[in-house]
Amino acid sequence: MKTIIDPEACISCGLCIQTCPDIYEWGSDNLAKVKVDVVPPESEECVREAADNCPTDAISVEP
Repeated sequence: MKTIIDPEACISCGLCIQTCPDIYEWGSDNLAKVKVDVVPPESEECVREAADNCPTDAISVEP
């Protein structure tokens, strides 16, 4: 699984970083960014939760 954050939609609320800190972090532009190329199986559930809870739908998940 892969996850992507649309920088045009991210509002820097930090919910994804709080939900899944092993996968998301703050970028130098103060927007959330993905810090892994492939989501490890043990983190897939929190990535889906972060995507579902993102207030601007900036997070997408790909198989």
